[in-house]
Amino acid sequence: MNSTEKQKIAVLGGGVSAMTSLCYLTESPNWQEKFDITVYQLGWRIGGKGASGRNAEYGQRVEEHGLHIWFGAYVNSFKTIEKVYDDLARPKEMPLATWQEAFKPQNFVVLQEYIDKQWKTWPNEFPYIPGNPANSTLDLTVWEFLKAAYFYLKDFIRELKAMKGHVSSTLDNHVQQGVANTAWYQKLAEHVEMDAHAIQDKFSQDILLSLEFIEKILPENHQVMVSNAEKHESIIQYLLKVLRAWLKHEFEDLLNTHDEVRRLFICADLGLTIFIGLLQDKVHSRGFAYLNQWDYREWLTLQGANVEFTVNSAVVRGFYDLAFAYPEGDFNNPNIEAGVSVLAMLRMAVCYRGGFMWEMQAGMGDTLFSPIYQLLKRRGVKFEFFHQVDELIPKNDSIDEIRITQQVALADESHEYDPLVMVKDLPCWPSQPKYSEIDAEQAKLLKKHNINLESFWTDWPEIYQQHFNKPLPKKSLKKGIDFDLVIFGISVGSIPHLCPQLLAQDSKLKRMVDKIGTVATQAYQLWIDKTESEMGWTYLPENGQKPVLSGFVEPFDTWAAMDQLLCREDWPTGINPKNASYFCNAYPQAEYPPKTEHDFPKKCKEKVKQNAINQLKNDIFNLWPDVAQPGEFNWDILTDPKNQIGEKRFDSQYWRCNVDPSERYVLSVKGSSAYRLKTDETIFDNLYLTGDWLSTGVNAGCVEAATMAGMQTSRAICGNPAKIDGETGFLPKG
Repeated sequence: MNSTEKQKIAVLGGGVSAMTSLCYLTESPNWQEKFDITVYQLGWRIGGKGASGRNAEYGQRVEEHGLHIWFGAYVNSFKTIEKVYDDLARPKEMPLATWQEAFKPQNFVVLQEYIDKQWKTWPNEFPYIPGNPANSTLDLTVWEFLKAAYFYLKDFIRELKAMKGHVSSTLDNHVQQGVANTAWYQKLAEHVEMDAHAIQDKFSQDILLSLEFIEKILPENHQVMVSNAEKHESIIQYLLKVLRAWLKHEFEDLLNTHDEVRRLFICADLGLTIFIGLLQDKVHSRGFAYLNQWDYREWLTLQGANVEFTVNSAVVRGFYDLAFAYPEGDFNNPNIEAGVSVLAMLRMAVCYRGGFMWEMQAGMGDTLFSPIYQLLKRRGVKFEFFHQVDELIPKNDSIDEIRITQQVALADESHEYDPLVMVKDLPCWPSQPKYSEIDAEQAKLLKKHNINLESFWTDWPEIYQQHFNKPLPKKSLKKGIDFDLVIFGISVGSIPHLCPQLLAQDSKLKRMVDKIGTVATQAYQLWIDKTESEMGWTYLPENGQKPVLSGFVEPFDTWAAMDQLLCREDWPTGINPKNASYFCNAYPQAEYPPKTEHDFPKKCKEKVKQNAINQLKNDIFNLWPDVAQPGEFNWDILTDPKNQIGEKRFDSQYWRCNVDPSERYVLSVKGSSAYRLKTDETIFDNLYLTGDWLSTGVNAGCVEAATMAGMQTSRAICGNPAKIDGETGFLPKG
């Protein structure tokens, strides 16, 4: 290719990673002189697993794949979305004109404990940490994490000590246990300039002195802190073990009967165990990746955490729920890498700014993908909607051909498809294609058969063939003519279907696909004519924030009140829901049939519906006692424009089962991170993978990992961005 010619980039799929890569590619210097970019998108909307739609039949309500909430430690995601909104520069009078209007902090998080065969609610308000999450950092050493989390630990133990009201007279036995001489006392004495025997005496008087000594070893100056910490690593580890032994001795007999003591104990025991384990396994020199040989619970148990109350606590269980960490949807066999989990929990706890979580103020499609789409269109990126990728064909060590099916013909082929609709002056993605822009005969056929153009199992090709007596039109994109580079932005679950020849040639790619698991997920959404308090929910903080809850009964262990979305919907006069409640979790499914089994998604969706109804009948009374009792639910509270009677009112709600290969959630089962590749690590010289399934420094299914993968892809192609915060998170950092 002549050096003056543009490189043509074919982008396959429009999820977070692919769109992020284009955001950074198209802000690199003179990009339009270097690249010609076309996105080939299945169906009518971008967004991948994060796509949302507006249902015009039901008040332009927001319909999501599941629950999407950002964490305040998503540094790269906030950097990216801040740049998108700033560059798009929407008019000030427009709804959600800035990212600060589109995202609001959320610090109220609730866990459900199952104690003595009853559910108990554990409300938590995370402390406000000022700042812009885009200006935080994920690049902390083990010692910096210890320093930052130390203050949480100190508060937990002080509260516990105040509750107990005394210190055990047998404390000295814990201090002496396992110590043959006073060598460690002498080392500590030299550091804090105190006599060794005086230290031993003080430990016998007050356990909290161990915390004070740790604080002295971890001063504010980073270089001094690392030097001191490494020098006195054995002392820190011993002091932490002394604290944990004291916790067990003082409070173990209270854990079944005192909720507040149990919860403080869990937090303290978990924090102490994590830091004991980090030191024991020398993570500062080996890196967090070393821990990925164990499952998170397995590692906590090995490090001596209380199994009954800590390892099986709502805190730990809630993290598995957050990551859908149930291979094949088997809730009895959770599995997630310890290194991924510990690093994520530390980052979530100490790196957030502005809010522990951030909630979008409209659908994810409306707040993330609409502005990205509009910005990229303005910059000159082309979008080909209704283009289904069928297969990538290699030649030697390069992608030579991309085979595509054109799903529909447009009503006016001379004009591009316009995917967005306006809802209360906000550009949004509809939950169905804009049929008015599709060839009239094809549109009629799509509606008649209720065709889902996004489904892997769709029977649209057969229906089209039967009606028009010819197959859907095919396209063959050729290297050197239609593309030079390929950005593969379709999720890892689709690779076996779209890239069998690539897997046959590239053993590293095949190992990654084999080792990284995915899990189907299920979700349902309710629109309710009562507020949370009217339903009997009593845990509402003074700041007015609504609950984000996890650790509840399966199969829907997560609930969030998403009332902030109601003002963005457009319900008919007289219909005014007061609450929007979202539920989600993994979906049990071990095997997936061939794409010719067209009714498979329908069967799965029906199971989700029954799961949801069963939860409302049999379990929701634990959260909403004023509208439900065991075996009963007040169906009249559901918003239903059709005003159906009884359980039929559920038919007007929304539920879905995410079983498509590209929709399934990416797992982090133990040992899998070692097989993750970076964007350009296949043998194919013009192929760039991108997605939350790459090696990113997060290695878990989330917006932050997807964003980092997109940044990685852009950097590999054009050098921008120069830095990705947190990408070396699993490597040793002193």
